[in-house]
Amino acid sequence: MNRFKLESEYKPSGDQPEAIKKLSAGIIAGKKTQTLLGVTGSGKTYTIANVIEKVNRPTLVVSQNKTLAAQLFSEFKHFFPNNRVEYFVSYYDYYQPEAYVPTTDTYIAKDSSVNDEIEKYRLSATCSLLERRDVIVVASVSCIYGLGDPSDIQQLQIELEVGGYMDRDSFIRELVDSQYNRNDIAPSRGHFSVKGDVVDVYPSYRDDFIRIEFWGDEIEAVTRKESITGNTIERLDEAVIFPATHFAAPREKIEHVIPTIMGEMEEAVAKFEAEGKLIEAQRIFQRTNYDMEMLRELGYCNGIENYSRHMTGRNEGDRPYTLLDFFPDDYLLVMDESHVSVPQFRGMYNADRSRKQVLVDHGFRLPSALDNRPLNFTEYETMMNQTIFVSATPAEYEKKDSDIIELVVRPTGLLDPEITIKPLESQIDDLLHEITERIKRKERVLVTCLTKKTSEDLSDYLRDLNIRAKYIHSDIDTIERIDILKSLREGSIDVLIGINLLREGMDLPEVSLVAILDADKEGFLRSDTALIQIAGRAARNVNGKVILYADRITKSMQKLIDVSDERRAKQQKYNEENNVTPRTVKRAIQMDLHMYKQEDEEESLEVAEDEEIYDINALLEKLNNEMLEAAENLEFERAAALRDKITELRKK
Repeated sequence: MNRFKLESEYKPSGDQPEAIKKLSAGIIAGKKTQTLLGVTGSGKTYTIANVIEKVNRPTLVVSQNKTLAAQLFSEFKHFFPNNRVEYFVSYYDYYQPEAYVPTTDTYIAKDSSVNDEIEKYRLSATCSLLERRDVIVVASVSCIYGLGDPSDIQQLQIELEVGGYMDRDSFIRELVDSQYNRNDIAPSRGHFSVKGDVVDVYPSYRDDFIRIEFWGDEIEAVTRKESITGNTIERLDEAVIFPATHFAAPREKIEHVIPTIMGEMEEAVAKFEAEGKLIEAQRIFQRTNYDMEMLRELGYCNGIENYSRHMTGRNEGDRPYTLLDFFPDDYLLVMDESHVSVPQFRGMYNADRSRKQVLVDHGFRLPSALDNRPLNFTEYETMMNQTIFVSATPAEYEKKDSDIIELVVRPTGLLDPEITIKPLESQIDDLLHEITERIKRKERVLVTCLTKKTSEDLSDYLRDLNIRAKYIHSDIDTIERIDILKSLREGSIDVLIGINLLREGMDLPEVSLVAILDADKEGFLRSDTALIQIAGRAARNVNGKVILYADRITKSMQKLIDVSDERRAKQQKYNEENNVTPRTVKRAIQMDLHMYKQEDEEESLEVAEDEEIYDINALLEKLNNEMLEAAENLEFERAAALRDKITELRKK
């Protein structure tokens, strides 16, 4: 196939056709960077999908966190059902990095919980990039962290062809070299089983398995089968099996690097002894010898990534191999919410370096461990191919030497919310009046303030006046945040008060008013970028309005007003010329977690109506199944919330 085919019931409208045309032409013309300045609800993802179809290049889409990356993955998967759309984020549900605190002589061993499903998606992404070109990978900042050498993975891949010749025992040895483990009893991903002349391989990057049947030294049949039922999915003429991990290396390379690692260890020991640091010398001697013994016998050891410089044959200071090395030279890079993701990429290197330097200085790691790191920003820039920055508020970095393509007109015809400035002196009394008007129309209100204490006090004050209000800030756990947002959408509460959490990632079409208290207090929470993002929360309702409570107009406020006026004028003109009537965005409301408890209670009452307590074990099992299903469907925020609920119930 190797060609992108976009499938959608929608047609480009508003600013989308012109944006698609300009972005595509810019890429074909070889422009290094372009910026898509897209307002909230303008269809930025759909626009990018159209560009990908037109330019037909492998694409890396970078998002700022796992949750938003999962949303983008789902959207692109919907747009390109017949192409490879992959998901690449950190596979840790929990991660405590290895560290040492010299002041208290405290060593903290690496502790982590790896999500097998996400590891499968990571491996699938790199395998797809090595197999074909019609690939979109949606990734987080994890894409700039070190991986194995792509050439090693290609060298270790096992190619199978029906009718071809391969010794069964040689095939098994190749599987072991590729980090597959034999398990004839209960094999799962990353395992293989052997029964006579039949070898079943369970690739780490798939849910099904491949059965290879030998007749002597001839491959008689290759079949893809379902893991649970064993039913045949399809018969294959050929197949490729990729290594089970990203850090697999050929046996001959392992034998070659062990002496070089031991040589570095001897240098480190001599250095520590010369400095009178005998404990550190003994520490690095024991650790390195143990790791090398594991590597020699198993081809793998815990923390093998710390020896990646030797494994990949790099020199000291050379950049690591990353996901970007798996892409061809002509790939397309899309940085979503670039005003957030670009600063994230800038900060990764220094934080990682300072932690590992302490480990090296105290004999817990060899100096080469410093080269197991994320890319620094200069290295990342050299690897950036043609790039599209996507943001409603692009920063100076994105706008510099970049063509700005605006996506201002929304397919729904909605205008940017109207901006009104009101004095600080009577802001609470005026806010009460505005809230009352919205409640009459069954609409919702978001209020942003500057401190947690203010949000809590204001919430209490409004509730004393019989207004259904709640606050939300970083002290509210995941489960309760989801419940609060659902309550707001359903109308169980009318006012939500927050601080910075109301800026991005919240889709609340019922909200018709955003009230910004103390808007003239310049700072991070009242910068032009923050104000524009906050105002965008009211851009999904036809009655959307923003009130700035201030005694003066700051530069940031003026920027918001100017941007809003300019956009509204353009949107209004388009609506008039094309006879478009604005309409509020419609979104389904996600089920909250307490409904699971309620359903379980109802089921228990059907069995025994006089029982007041439901079966906690049954509920835990139900929640656990829901958590696994949510993770499988990439609904990671919901899965995390379910996990927290399970933990809470177990404590009780």
